Amino acid sequence: MSKMIFSIKGMTCASCVNRVEKMILKVDGVKEVAVNLATHQAQVEANESLSSSEAILKAIEKAGYEAKRLDEEENDKVLFSIKGMTCASCVNRVEKTISRIDGVKSVTVNLAANQAQVEGQKGLLDSDAILKRIEKIGFEASKLNTDQKQEETDDQEQEIKKLMKDFRVAAVLTTIVLIGSIPHMMDGWGTWVPALISAPLFLLFLTTYIQLVPGWRFYKNSYKVLKNGSADMNVLVAMGTSAAWLYSGAMTLFPNQLTAIGFPYQLYYDVTTVITTLILLGRYFEAKAKGQTSTAIKKLMSLQAKTAIVIRGGEELKVTIEEVKVDDEILVKPGERIPVDGVVTKGRSAVDESMLTGESIPVEKASGDDVIGATINKSGSFRFRATKVGKDTALAQIIRMVNEAQGSKAPIQRVVDLISAYFVPAVLVIAVFSFIFWYFAGPDPSLIFALTTFIAILIIACPCALGLATPTAIMVGTEKGAENGILIKNATSLERAHKIQTVVLDKTGTITEGKPTLTDLLPTKIVTEQQLLQVAASVETASEHPLGEAIVKAAKEEGLAITEPDSFEAIIGHGIVATFNSKEVVIGNEKLMKQYHIDVTSHEEQATSLADQGKTPMYVAISGQFAGILGVADTLKKETVVAVKSLKKLGIEVIMLTGDHEGTAQAIAKEAGIDHYIAEVLPEHKAEEVKKLQDEGKVVAMVGDGINDAPALAQADVGIAIGTGTDVAMETADITLMRGDIMGVVTALRLSKSTMRMIWQNLSWAFGYNIVLIPVAAGLLYPFFGILLNPMLAGAAMAFSSVSVVLNTLRLKNFTPTIENE
Repeated sequence: MSKMIFSIKGMTCASCVNRVEKMILKVDGVKEVAVNLATHQAQVEANESLSSSEAILKAIEKAGYEAKRLDEEENDKVLFSIKGMTCASCVNRVEKTISRIDGVKSVTVNLAANQAQVEGQKGLLDSDAILKRIEKIGFEASKLNTDQKQEETDDQEQEIKKLMKDFRVAAVLTTIVLIGSIPHMMDGWGTWVPALISAPLFLLFLTTYIQLVPGWRFYKNSYKVLKNGSADMNVLVAMGTSAAWLYSGAMTLFPNQLTAIGFPYQLYYDVTTVITTLILLGRYFEAKAKGQTSTAIKKLMSLQAKTAIVIRGGEELKVTIEEVKVDDEILVKPGERIPVDGVVTKGRSAVDESMLTGESIPVEKASGDDVIGATINKSGSFRFRATKVGKDTALAQIIRMVNEAQGSKAPIQRVVDLISAYFVPAVLVIAVFSFIFWYFAGPDPSLIFALTTFIAILIIACPCALGLATPTAIMVGTEKGAENGILIKNATSLERAHKIQTVVLDKTGTITEGKPTLTDLLPTKIVTEQQLLQVAASVETASEHPLGEAIVKAAKEEGLAITEPDSFEAIIGHGIVATFNSKEVVIGNEKLMKQYHIDVTSHEEQATSLADQGKTPMYVAISGQFAGILGVADTLKKETVVAVKSLKKLGIEVIMLTGDHEGTAQAIAKEAGIDHYIAEVLPEHKAEEVKKLQDEGKVVAMVGDGINDAPALAQADVGIAIGTGTDVAMETADITLMRGDIMGVVTALRLSKSTMRMIWQNLSWAFGYNIVLIPVAAGLLYPFFGILLNPMLAGAAMAFSSVSVVLNTLRLKNFTPTIENE
């Protein structure tokens, strides 16, 4: 038997649970199903014959719900580096090719990162088959691990150097060709040009060299593309320049024969060489700018310590970072980087965690505190026990997340890719029709006019800018997030965040510090203050609830004797029931007291007063008698009020979600400046409250830090986890804030808006450029204004279209986070 666990979105009641269970049980091989509404999960036991969860996922979706498997990474995820992609058409071709391979479930190709992320069924994803297919369609590919990023960077730098070398050679020779072409442009021009330089055979020789040496990349890539029945910008460039080059060459070698049959004498060597040179220059600037869009991974990898001082057998040994093992005791001296994640066992210090959180103020560390690898020890020496090493460290996880986010594709990019798939064929058709039209309807010599429009259309219409508009912005956006302690899971999350209308803030640990303290002791006549505190603290020693911990801490500070209860039961959302010294002790809210028939009316006014002050009143009953009230308060985080104000300035509705009593919730909401709150919400109902808001048509972000927030984070349109919380919350969330500071919510939403604004600017330029200039290149303005686009100007415009998109995106690097005193 095998066990599978699924996360299910959209269930709201018991009938939903029933429907899901029935649908899953219908799947062949399923033996047992348990669906939990509170956790929004289904546990399925099935025969070994049911090796895939696809049938179960389809059954859940058929029942009307979204689902994904949780218990294991059922899909393999492989990252590939791809060389040779130049435009959106390349992206489309690579994606289509990989998606046809058996075992592949999804593929995302990123032009800006030159990468492909491929997900496939576990055990069935054949990396070698994928590499062969990619190479078959004309691209170089290799499997990429995060630690290979430096090699990839080196390859990019080599490509940039080669482009610059090719451009310099082409520029020098093009200058000579331009000078030599002057006498051929008009009679009487360029009498000062030496005869050798202006000789058509000499010009043919130089142009041929430029076409076949610096410009060979266009022919090589065109061949790879065309043999697979496709076309891209290389084809457009190669066709355009070749048409001018071959016509000029033929006219140079056979002038009399060609003019005799009606071909006008015209040499295009200047056009051919200038276009090739300008496009090489554009490609150089593009490669250079693309290299600047993503420096995040390189920066993060450079933070990793290379060695560590490990205490083994009482001796200090200096070992490489790869040799460090879990549970090793490690010594860190002042000024050193902490090599791996761990827990301080001896000593005190202040640690600079700015690389992780963006917070410049060092954090005090003492015995029992967590430390993170790659952070810097600023002052004292200390020892710590390694808890996570290698790929499990926080830094490794951050690098993986940033890498995957930068390689992912935003929904808007998929629309652009679809358009790009038809773009090049459409351009070829327009170019051919334009040539035919002007050949028959154009001014004399009509062949030259038609050829000019044909070349101009092919050169001007480049889908490079379309392919770069979105991924470059996503790369810079995720990098700026990482720099400021905001980890964005993927491009979809970044895009979706700009649409947020409502932010739901969990109270404990998000709005408040999450570390409540005992503020009031209000005993009845049957006990003293000390007796009330002693009994409550003894019972709460078995509890893991923060309110219980506050009571225990207060009793210890008073020096009271605390013993464990005889029995203990937590009643989620209400309180606890325990046996202590053979007496039944009940601690909790008013509902729990009523359930146990305990009259608390004598202290209702005091409880209300505590609640009005933002404190949580906890009723205590001993042996069925009401014994008193404990007041516990959880203070607001210092940045909460400013964060709420900033969210409101962005036009976003802020709602607080809490399990607290109505009065307590109202007081805390008022103190925080929050107008709307939902009180007395049980942990398992948080997701339902988010769903209700979504049903009202709102786009909702949920912010939380606890394990009980995970279903709500998953339900929300964008789940934002406070990084100081649990791994479960962070894993479920779309965005993780490493600082535990809700000002990060404001920064994340502003970053999303800025990134999307940049994407729309880029797309407007890329589409507008083609929409306006292709008709101009086709001669649309000639009948009215006598304007015809020179192919050389078309080459310049095409070369700098993609450069302008990338340079515009780089402005996003100036994005600054929201500051607390805004």
